[in-house]
Amino acid sequence: MADQKWTGVIGLMSGTSLDGLDICYVEFAFINNTYEFRNLKAKTIAYSETWKHDLKNAFYLSPPDLEIFDSVFGKFLAQNTLDFISENVLQNKVELIASHGHTVFHQPNNKITVQIGSGKELNELTGIKVINDFRIKDVLLGGQGAPLVPVGDLHLFSKYQACLNLGGFSNISFDQNQKRIAFDISPCNLPINQLCKKYFNLEFDRNGDIARSGTLIESLFNELNAIPYYSQSPPKSLGFEWLTEKFMPIVDGYADHKPEALIRTITDHVGFQINEALKNNKIKEVLVTGGGAYNQYLINYLKKGEAQIVIPPAEIVEFKEALIFAFLGYLNLNNSINTLKSVTGASEDSIGGVRHFGHQQ
Repeated sequence: MADQKWTGVIGLMSGTSLDGLDICYVEFAFINNTYEFRNLKAKTIAYSETWKHDLKNAFYLSPPDLEIFDSVFGKFLAQNTLDFISENVLQNKVELIASHGHTVFHQPNNKITVQIGSGKELNELTGIKVINDFRIKDVLLGGQGAPLVPVGDLHLFSKYQACLNLGGFSNISFDQNQKRIAFDISPCNLPINQLCKKYFNLEFDRNGDIARSGTLIESLFNELNAIPYYSQSPPKSLGFEWLTEKFMPIVDGYADHKPEALIRTITDHVGFQINEALKNNKIKEVLVTGGGAYNQYLINYLKKGEAQIVIPPAEIVEFKEALIFAFLGYLNLNNSINTLKSVTGASEDSIGGVRHFGHQQ
């Protein structure tokens, strides 16, 4: 790939933890055989209770209703993108919108992965080129369709031995035998947030204060650690269905315990599984991003392990995934590989993403 001019891209990310829509603007260029980024502007648009309910329950919609909701959410993405462009005076600077959308189904073994947020609506309403549905091509090639962020870790954050993201699920990316590998380690914020909402009407465990106040339920801790997923070799990935069918039923079996103890035990479980993954893969230094990086109880648990825990500036902690989805779109736009078979287990590397270029400014 020849050296290129700077290209302005907007990245959109809606994670399983339902914190809100992450939206960022960033400029990319390929200079002296290296990908560079600059001029990051970003914000999170918090979801209303209605949006949280609707996104969480989209899993249960009939196919026709899901198609309608896909269009409705696409309009929501478009309006917030236009507002963001206006707020940041980015008119005529954005060449592409790269949208992860919101995952409703992720069953790669059945060759199913669905992220809503209609690319067609987004393109028509903004007049900007759109690339979305980044996972489906890899799934059809026999891959997990996840995680996709590691290609950004490889090209944009290569000075760190590994990158760990603490979102709805925890996932890690690193080089092994000169190949990039990555996988979901465990649930992370998603079950903790669910319990915080159920028992305390809180969105999350701020600073890990609830976990800190609880006592460990050793039998639950041991039962969670015995879940077969943890002994599987990569490539592997987790989704909402797995959490609902495999993880939460075990937690629900301990509903007679104090909620603080449940949250403490799940948080310890997350920390234990991450430290095991770091130790087993000989990771000595790891860049930590995602909302869980603000959970001081969890971070202190991780610091008990052998790896050095590096927390970057807040804008990278909060918006690294949106930034990297912008980068995935940039790679697609330049016909460059953005999905690695060494990460997903697919039959080949690929250029993931569906283009919606019909309406342009």
